Amino acid sequence: MRPFLLLSMIIISTLLVSNVFATSTKIYVWRNDDGVLVFSDSPKPGAEEVEIKEPNNMSSIDTSVLDITPKVIKEDYEVEINQPAMNATIRDNTGSVYVAGRIKPIFKRGLKIQLYLDDKPYEKPQPHSMFVLRNIDRGEHIIKMKLLNEKGKVIASSKPITFYMHRASVNKAN
Repeated sequence: MRPFLLLSMIIISTLLVSNVFATSTKIYVWRNDDGVLVFSDSPKPGAEEVEIKEPNNMSSIDTSVLDITPKVIKEDYEVEINQPAMNATIRDNTGSVYVAGRIKPIFKRGLKIQLYLDDKPYEKPQPHSMFVLRNIDRGEHIIKMKLLNEKGKVIASSKPITFYMHRASVNKAN
């Protein structure tokens, strides 16, 4: 009888301890890039904790308590040119100008930037916001950046920036 009592105590203790650990597990939910709900016991930035009112047993999760309607994610992009500054004078005899831009809130994969120099596209759109202009003529120039989505549609544009290229002249005075 004594081994039976000991075995019963061990089984009851094991069940109680496993139940405590099962109810202390947290569940997180988020939508992946394709809009599909993902459930996990590991948190991820942007994930929300699911409140569980019943103990977490080995049964399935009741998703009827979740709001699974597709959420519209706002993609209000902003583009700004950080370099050169407005009305800056660039002194470079080779005519080189370094252009740096910034995209807010985040530069997602698939987006591209088209740089415009004097209202004309400069080279091809690229997946980053750093440009090097070469052999720019002397004088006043205006640059602008436009953010393009995967289909090539303009989804944001920067304010125009005016800069002045200063290059030494090869003309000699008589």
